[in-house]
Amino acid sequence: MTTDQPIPVIIDCDTGIDDALALLFAVRHPGLDLRAITCVAGNTDVDGVVRNTLTVLEQAGAPDVPVARGAERPLLEPLRTARHVHGHDGMGDLGLPAPTRTAADVDAVTLLRREILASPRPVTLIPTAPLTNIALLLRTHPEVVRNIERIVFMGGAVAAGNATPVAEFNVWHDPEAAAILLTAGVPITMYGLDVFQRVVVPGADVRRLRASAEPGARLAGELLAHRGPVVDESDPGGGLGDAGAVCAVADPQGLTTHRLPVEVNLAAGPARGQTIVDRRRRPGESEIHDGTREQPLVDVALDVAVERYVKLYLTAVEGP
Repeated sequence: MTTDQPIPVIIDCDTGIDDALALLFAVRHPGLDLRAITCVAGNTDVDGVVRNTLTVLEQAGAPDVPVARGAERPLLEPLRTARHVHGHDGMGDLGLPAPTRTAADVDAVTLLRREILASPRPVTLIPTAPLTNIALLLRTHPEVVRNIERIVFMGGAVAAGNATPVAEFNVWHDPEAAAILLTAGVPITMYGLDVFQRVVVPGADVRRLRASAEPGARLAGELLAHRGPVVDESDPGGGLGDAGAVCAVADPQGLTTHRLPVEVNLAAGPARGQTIVDRRRRPGESEIHDGTREQPLVDVALDVAVERYVKLYLTAVEGP
């Protein structure tokens, strides 16, 4: 990808506090060409996700980016939202005005296909949500893979989960969709909880954003203040969360990845939705006795340059 042209990207989201932070960055970073946004149920119901997405674009003064409504629920599971984290409206219950923008008159899968195939250069997909829309796209229109550069998804975990002790929310919410994603046949980067939880904006920067006269920057500050976590008790900061995955597209050198086999546990029980990342250097007894199974290779994020991404984010969101 040449550095003198913006990277064409499409974000699939469940806006969501940190999805909103990701959208604010994507529309303001000069190195990204945000071609479309598709919405899926997750942090809140899909209609709330559409409303929140349009609100963020309006507050940010974004150009007219097409936004489409997608799946109302996972492929097999019932809808299980995260309103206990993101508030009743999914956006921290900040009391933001209803948007005047409207969604596109096509569904998410149709918009994804149209925008991917119409792009003059291969698109980078950035799902920051359960992967239902992406799985439906790949199964319905497999021809799109010829014009996808890479999929950088926020999801999964090498170590601990958050929805369960071992499963991260986006993958846990629709494990079958995540398993389909891993067989997409394009390069994939997994921006999981191992790095997701580390990129925290210091409290002083959050307070500066909240005091800004510019609506987009001020919204970023309010979202970060709601988001947490706390760096220390005297200086509460805000985690970038999903926005880190978009930072990783704009500046991949800030992310340390290893190409590793990954599979999703689809079995019922406490480990359902776990991303099983094989970090062993040699086969174990299971492979020796039962034979090796072909597993998708994924660029798994294991480390992140925290200060670099914080600076990257603030520069873009507070920029002209």
